Amino acid sequence: MEHLPMGVLAALVGLIGGAVLGLAARLGDFCTLGALESAAYGEDQRRVRLWGVVLAVAITGSFLAEALGWADITHSFYHTIQWSPLASIVGGLLFGYGMAMAGNCGFGALVRFGGGDLRALVVVVVMGIFAFVTLSGPLAHLRLLIFSQDPATSPQGIAHWLAARSGLPPLVFALPVAAGFLAWGLSYKPLRTDTRRVAWGIAAGLAVVWCLIGTSWLYGESMGATGVEAPSFTAPLGRTILYFMTSTAGGITFSVGLVGGVLVGALSGSLIRGLFRWEACEDPRELGRQVGGAALMGIGGTIALGCSIGQGVSAMSVLAFSAPVTLASIIIGGLIGLRQLIHGFQPE
Repeated sequence: MEHLPMGVLAALVGLIGGAVLGLAARLGDFCTLGALESAAYGEDQRRVRLWGVVLAVAITGSFLAEALGWADITHSFYHTIQWSPLASIVGGLLFGYGMAMAGNCGFGALVRFGGGDLRALVVVVVMGIFAFVTLSGPLAHLRLLIFSQDPATSPQGIAHWLAARSGLPPLVFALPVAAGFLAWGLSYKPLRTDTRRVAWGIAAGLAVVWCLIGTSWLYGESMGATGVEAPSFTAPLGRTILYFMTSTAGGITFSVGLVGGVLVGALSGSLIRGLFRWEACEDPRELGRQVGGAALMGIGGTIALGCSIGQGVSAMSVLAFSAPVTLASIIIGGLIGLRQLIHGFQPE
């Protein structure tokens, strides 16, 4: 291991974490848009309550790892970039609405592509391209003009903010939050008795913790050359596309391993459940809507510094200021988009 380049090691960390997330999506039905849709229109809260289990495990694991010296979560970019409430709200709303139009978030599209859905490949590619159009392409200057991203002078996290003012360790403030999420998730009996979903929810939360621990170790070993990272699926999609086109320029990174891991996990889970089948779009209008939604997700996720997984799970696991605001905005945007698709904004 000590002879492998840091980028390869980071990719291996991402590969393992991504594979677990891909399996959790296929075998445990862990999905953002699916959770919203089933809770709002299917009268089944199991998938949305599963988020309580995932977040409880991710928060507990991340702050325990920090307390033990295994993870340096304050060096993740969720803590090192000054939080912009406007970016969280606008980016979250755009991402959520785009997610509904596309029929998946970036993570969900990777999972569906791993199950043979070729429409999802279009969503992945378009989202990745528009993420880089906004990150460093033609829209970059406009993005920075409206949504500045300044270096933070202190950790941008709820638990660390309270710790600095009380003198208590951040873990003291993180554990009650995690307990609240767990209680909310398991108070729903249909989920509590669904041990398969609960087990994969735990696995998904641990995958986030694994990525933080692994990249924190690499951060220390490389003296800061590699970043402290956790799963996110906006800019990483663009970085993966760039790697496949110009590997000698971009090199292999955590992002590339993460995306590949999700595909491997999703494919494996699809084969295990016998769900793999090739699918394509038969309606050009549907494909057009999905392309537009993917573009909005790429733009919105870049503005908000993360997607439904990047902000909703990874940033939440370190209790970043941005996480609850961005996740709430994504949920609102997603519900608006779902209502448009189902009711067309007409009175019921």
